[in-house]
Amino acid sequence: MELNPAIRDELLAHAPGLRRFALSLCGTIDRAEDLVQDTFLQALTHLDSFQPGTNLAAWLVTILRNRFRDQYRRRQREVDDGDGYYAGTLNTQPEQFGRIELAEFRTALAKLPAMQRQALILVGALDLSCDEVAVRSGCAVGTVKSRVHRARSRLVELLAIDGPDDFGPDRVTRAVIHKQGP
Repeated sequence: MELNPAIRDELLAHAPGLRRFALSLCGTIDRAEDLVQDTFLQALTHLDSFQPGTNLAAWLVTILRNRFRDQYRRRQREVDDGDGYYAGTLNTQPEQFGRIELAEFRTALAKLPAMQRQALILVGALDLSCDEVAVRSGCAVGTVKSRVHRARSRLVELLAIDGPDDFGPDRVTRAVIHKQGP
């Protein structure tokens, strides 16, 4: 879209007044300049809605005021995070690792003998005590404890778990997440 030079000159003629008004609203020169620039961008985008013969200055001031209100409302919802602390706490590991680990866990769980798998699920997932599982299964408490222990040991072997660091993201991902933190 080619801008008519007469309209461009008329718009620019109102720039000093818009800067003064924006400065009175914003309080800082940088924000005021950004607001005036945003106002001109909005005005140029919607120039077809301006009615020739009406007050261009009033139309521009209305746009500026509305843009200021929009920005003010937006800033009310923002958290002041100059040092980046809060943003740093928003780091999350990629979901694909969790999905892969869950699939590996399900495969390993399926390889356990049925009695061990049942005991482990009842104790580990449903949070039942060994006594409750023994009553449900009709066996001794020691048998339930043995099945749970063997199931856990076999899962550690199947999943090649060497220690607590093997849970969650791998070493490279942890290093990247740590570097992005505070």
